[in-house]
Amino acid sequence: MTVLENIDGPSDLKRLTSGELIRLCAEIREFIVDKVKVTGGHLGSNLGAVELTVAIHLSFESPKDVVLFDTGHQAYVHKILTGRRDMFDTLRQEGGLSGYPSRSESEHDWIENSHASTALSYAHGLACAMNLGRGPLVGTSDAQVASDPTRYVVAVVGDGALTGGLAYEALNNIGHGNKKVIIIWNDNGRSYAPTISRLSSSITKIRLNPTYIQARGRIRQILSEFPRVGSIASSGIVGLTTALREAIEPRVFFEALGVRYTGPIDGHDISAMGYALAGAKEWDGPIVVHVMTHKGHGYGPAEQDEVQCLHDLKVAPLIAIKNRESFTDAFSEKLIEIASHRSEIVAITAAMPGPTGLLKFEANFPERFFDVGIAEAHAVTSAAGMAMGGLRPVVAIYSTFIARAFDQVNLDVSLHNLPVVFILDRAGITGDDGPSHHGLLDMVEMLAIPNLTIFAPSGTDALRSALEASLNLSGPAVIRFPKTTGVTTLDGLLPPLDPFAAHKLRGGNGSIAIVGVGKMAEFALEAANLLEDQGLDVTAWDPRIIKPLCSKMMRELTSMTHVFVVEDGFVPGGVGSHLSYQLNQSQLVDPTEVVQLGVPIGFIKQGKPNDILARLGLDGIGIAKSVMAHLNHNQIA
Repeated sequence: MTVLENIDGPSDLKRLTSGELIRLCAEIREFIVDKVKVTGGHLGSNLGAVELTVAIHLSFESPKDVVLFDTGHQAYVHKILTGRRDMFDTLRQEGGLSGYPSRSESEHDWIENSHASTALSYAHGLACAMNLGRGPLVGTSDAQVASDPTRYVVAVVGDGALTGGLAYEALNNIGHGNKKVIIIWNDNGRSYAPTISRLSSSITKIRLNPTYIQARGRIRQILSEFPRVGSIASSGIVGLTTALREAIEPRVFFEALGVRYTGPIDGHDISAMGYALAGAKEWDGPIVVHVMTHKGHGYGPAEQDEVQCLHDLKVAPLIAIKNRESFTDAFSEKLIEIASHRSEIVAITAAMPGPTGLLKFEANFPERFFDVGIAEAHAVTSAAGMAMGGLRPVVAIYSTFIARAFDQVNLDVSLHNLPVVFILDRAGITGDDGPSHHGLLDMVEMLAIPNLTIFAPSGTDALRSALEASLNLSGPAVIRFPKTTGVTTLDGLLPPLDPFAAHKLRGGNGSIAIVGVGKMAEFALEAANLLEDQGLDVTAWDPRIIKPLCSKMMRELTSMTHVFVVEDGFVPGGVGSHLSYQLNQSQLVDPTEVVQLGVPIGFIKQGKPNDILARLGLDGIGIAKSVMAHLNHNQIA
């Protein structure tokens, strides 16, 4: 039997020898690689956090002690050690194990945290609650545990989380309030990384030694009681130790914020981390323990991947789908083509150059590429400044993450009517990353912002056309597209030559139309063809641009009795609401009835994108059924 097979909870770690702990770490790495190869998921970040997570669970008592992971995708080892090892075959599968911490899965998970740079704010709030005798465990109301003064709040930040501004706002408040929070900075080479040396390791051991901490406190107390000279001597010791720290340690800004700093420490040495964390527990106030790890550690292919260290693995489809291609790839290629003869075009991303398709742009135009880290709000306002300076910024961000910069899109870009193009990748139902990654809000948000032109291409040719058109506008634009592949173009009656014109996919002589937004245009056409078998002559439209809506399409829709708008976002405030408002403004009598079909408001768990859409009745069959049900209910069919 392996060591791992005997670990059913964190307490089981405490009976292992040092040799068994080393074997356990090797077995965990092998386990993660084997599982993620099948299910897909975040590999490199978890391989780098194995010893670190083992040391945390050896040093603290989860869930009595609060352990928060930021970013949440580095929590696979935490899941394995907290009783979920046997569920890993279902990782990121519908009804299975989440790829992030999940409160519904385990009392050891305090937050569902896949949007980075948030854990320190959670930690500040939890520390405040504990100071006031609150803070019960997840799923319990044990008042004795809630008020236990020996509880710790531990925030594991890393993999770029300290590039986000929210983290620094939290640090400021943690230090100012002197909250007892232990911050473990998992520095895996994706941010500032001072060199580990024998000198710094020795000084770290001295500074974390409880005897040293207690003795220094007693000396200060005794000196301060001496008349006249006490305060001078005490301040002299403070000055001396501060000068020594500045002389022998990296320049650290943490202590200027009131947060003690120690490190760096080898994050793949369990005993070294155990010593450091034991010392950190003795410190009466906030402290940062700087831990150096190697992303992808212990797995050759990940260590040799210099760009992402196999940050994540995607399971390739068994069969290539003909006549379909990646929206992201189409965007990447077209942007490079346009930028090759337009030197004012620059590209900006928030720590996502690979997933948003900008690595090739960076390789071709390194001086025109900007990765601002996990700082979406800064990315948008910086783009505004670039546009003011005569550049043409293209900001590529996941749809779910643009919510973090809504105010900046609204007031910093659109209020000034600046020519910034926002590329919202992963729009709509995205699938296996779960509720935090579905792009269901972008249309509701962006439609509410003045001056924005919004494109929703159904295919990759329409995406290329939209990108070229958006880069010639005098104001801001949004192009949103899904994670799934798309057709090159949908066949239809009107040739889609004008990027600002809707595409009529199927004509009809009846009074019913279906408008399919973005990728939903395929399903709208499928539904219209199915309804023909039911004796209904239905027109199908691919709007291609949803703000402003195509005037030709809108004129035709005014003659319809029923228009069904299908979108892969929330219904209230979405495209259907927008289109209905526009129709009502143009019709004084007998207004067209607009029926909105979309995603119900709620948090949707992981699953395959098209499976989720089918379950929501948003595939071709589901749309056809909804149309028939509505018409039959109104006795029109």
